[in-house]
Amino acid sequence: MAKIIPFKAVRPAPDKVGLVSCRMYDDYSPAELAAWLNFNPYSFLHVINPAYANAQRITSDKRFKAVTLKYNDFKNEKIVFQEEKPVFYLYEIQTKTNSFTGIIAGTSIEDYQNDVIKKHEDTLQYRVELFKDYLHQTGFNTEPVLITYPDSTEINTFIAIHKKSKPIYEFSTTNKEKHTLWKIDTETEINLLIDHFASIPNLYIADGHHRSASAELLYEQDKASGNPNLNYFMSFLIAESNVKIYEFNRVVRDLNGHTQEDFIKLVAKNFVITDKQSELFQPKNKYEFGMYLNGNFYALQYKHKESTKGILENLDAQILYDTVLNPILGLEDLRNDERIDYLPGKQSILHMKEMIDEEEFKVGFMLYPSDINEIKLLADNNLIMPPKSTYIEPKFRSGLLIYEL
Repeated sequence: MAKIIPFKAVRPAPDKVGLVSCRMYDDYSPAELAAWLNFNPYSFLHVINPAYANAQRITSDKRFKAVTLKYNDFKNEKIVFQEEKPVFYLYEIQTKTNSFTGIIAGTSIEDYQNDVIKKHEDTLQYRVELFKDYLHQTGFNTEPVLITYPDSTEINTFIAIHKKSKPIYEFSTTNKEKHTLWKIDTETEINLLIDHFASIPNLYIADGHHRSASAELLYEQDKASGNPNLNYFMSFLIAESNVKIYEFNRVVRDLNGHTQEDFIKLVAKNFVITDKQSELFQPKNKYEFGMYLNGNFYALQYKHKESTKGILENLDAQILYDTVLNPILGLEDLRNDERIDYLPGKQSILHMKEMIDEEEFKVGFMLYPSDINEIKLLADNNLIMPPKSTYIEPKFRSGLLIYEL
C-alpha cells in the first residue's frame, strides 16, 4: 500500500512566485540562461546554477557550496519562506494543448525499496552519485519525481472539490503556461488523502528515476543521522490517464560504412518500406516507424509483429534497436555513443529534417509513442526500457516548491 506524507515546503513569496519559479535548468539555451540571470534577480536559476559563466571550470564541491549559499540568501531575503506546518498541495498546469492536475507529497523510500513504487528506466550510477552528493551538500530538492497512480473516482472527486477553493498561487509564464497551486492543510483533508493512497497497491515512476535513486542512496548514506526527512522524497502524483507520453525520435550521424542502397536493402529484411518522398511522414500506429534519409521520408512497417512474443521485444524502441540501430548501424551503448542523438516527439519533424539536410546527421527515425499500459507492464515485470524511450509531461517548475532534507 502506498504511503504519502505532507511536508513543510519552502516556497516563494506570493508576489514573487512568477519571477522565482523557472523551467528546469537544462531546458534553457545558453542565450536564454544568460538573459534570465542578467535581468531577473529573483529567478531560482541563480540558486541552482550560481556562477554559471564558470560552471565548466569549478569542481562539483565548490558549485554545491555556492548553491547552498545562494539558497540561504534567498531565504534570508524573504524571497522564499517555509510553511509553518506540513501540508499537501494540489497543482494544476495548463499548457496550450493540455491540462495536468496532481498532488504534491512526500513519498516513501521504503515503498521505493519494496517495489510499491515501480520503475521502468535504468539509471547511470555516476548521475545517481552526483545528485546524491548534491542533495547531501545543499540539503534541498526542488524537482519532484513524477509518479502516476491508477485513476480513482475518490481522488478525482477530492480534486474537483478542492479546486473550488482559493489558490495560494495563480500565475502565467513566458512559455504561455498557467500555473495554479492550492494548499491542502486541514487535518480532515490530509487524512483523507493519506487513506486514499493507502488503498492503492502500486505507484509508477513516470519521470525522475535518477532523482528517486539518488534519494534512496542518500537515505542509505545518512540514515544514521536520524533525520526523518531522508525517509521520503518529494513527488508529483498524477492520475495515469492525465500524463502525456511522447516518443523520442532518433538521429544518427552516419550509415556505419553502408551505401544508401545497401542500407535500405538491409532495413527491408525486417520492414516493408514505402517511399513517401517529400511527405512529412510520422507513424500512426504501433509497429510502424518513419525514416528520413537523403531528402526522402519513408514509412517502415515491421514484418514480424505476429511472431514477437516478449514484453520488451514488443516495444517499438527495442524493435528499432534490435533490427536497425545495433545490427546495421553498429550502435551498442545508446546512452553514451556520440553517433546518436534524441529529439522529443513534441518537437516538429521539420527540426529533424533540417538537422539531416544540413548534414549534421545522416538518417533519422520517427517512432510511435508508448502508452501507460506498456510502461506499467514493463515495470510490473522488472523490465527496463531502452534509453530515451519516452518523453513525459507534465514538467515541474524549479523553485515552486522545495523539499528540505
